[in-house]
Amino acid sequence: MTLPCERYNAIKRTENFLKDLMDPKKTPRVPREIRHQAYYCLRHYPGGYNLDVLATMCPTVLETPNPIDEVSMLIYGYEVKKNVN
Repeated sequence: MTLPCERYNAIKRTENFLKDLMDPKKTPRVPREIRHQAYYCLRHYPGGYNLDVLATMCPTVLETPNPIDEVSMLIYGYEVKKNVN
């Protein structure tokens, strides 16, 4: 059984892995096409803040050690609605 905190950590580790794939100093001898694929995967990858918001809104799916406070959630909701309109 996978715990919400394990899902959160897996997403963060995947982000770091893809970033390492893009860096020739950290991962030499990786084909250019693989580096491009890592870049495209990260283009719309959820950032740390978005992951924290998701964890706060859906704690049964993701769980972060530092949940976001209610004021930050209100501001996030406002920003999302503002960008939709």
